[in-house]
Amino acid sequence: MYLFKRSTDLKKHLDLVRKSNKSIGFVPTMGALHKGHLSLIQAAKQKNDIVVCSIFVNPTQFNDPKDFEKYPVTIEDDIKKLNTISTDILFLPSVEEMYPEGLQSSLHYDFGDLETILEGKFRPGHFQGVGRIVHKLLDIVQPDQLFMGQKDLQQCLVVRRLLAIIHSGVKLVVCPTEREGDGLAMSSRNARLSPAARKKAPAIYQALQNIKDNFGKGLHFMEGAHEAFDDLQKKGFEPEYVDILRLDNGGLRQLDQPPGDATVIAAVAAWLDGVRLIDNLVLQGSL
Repeated sequence: MYLFKRSTDLKKHLDLVRKSNKSIGFVPTMGALHKGHLSLIQAAKQKNDIVVCSIFVNPTQFNDPKDFEKYPVTIEDDIKKLNTISTDILFLPSVEEMYPEGLQSSLHYDFGDLETILEGKFRPGHFQGVGRIVHKLLDIVQPDQLFMGQKDLQQCLVVRRLLAIIHSGVKLVVCPTEREGDGLAMSSRNARLSPAARKKAPAIYQALQNIKDNFGKGLHFMEGAHEAFDDLQKKGFEPEYVDILRLDNGGLRQLDQPPGDATVIAAVAAWLDGVRLIDNLVLQGSL
């Protein structure tokens, strides 16, 4: 595996790759890699000649500085895992490499309602930071395809919107959420859960499954979401939202009327043991 820390060196290498008419798949991560990340890389390998993985804990997407400080960093383990699945290239830049202009910026992307609901509502500024770093990484890597996981569904929609804003020809591939045996969505944050909290955590997935099982069975659309919110509270979670929404022109809308053939998702964010967990399920349709 090639390891690059400077964007100029990576660009030179990838120019040679492109001259050989080889396709490039790209998986951006913040490290603390787990099987979910590795499944994205394997999906990228199936569809591309060369796969680039980046590890960069992006400071501009953390609205809470304490969350940034606590984010797990496991570079040595990450490199071992990437080598195990024969990753071609790792890009491991510093903050100074990615933000030579400094962290402050007047740049603003118009992500519409995606910035005011769910994650956008509870993490103000988060998606501007995501847009900024993904834009920078795409300029460096210039991949054919970009691979992201459905667990971060709203982020996927934001990146899809970003690709349209910057008139990019990169294809976004959204891969299914990888789960532990008990249903908990794989996440780097899971490592911060205490053993007792880890036993409780699958209740989020169970709540989503209950919503899916009852969807369209005569309950008012939001009733299942309200029941799930209350149930998580009783089990010791601090839920921020449990919502049912439909996909609408690349955005998300509250489900206040029968959805017809529209794609419908249920989404959850909840705190447990000081760790913020998110998950979602498609109730009907596809992404």
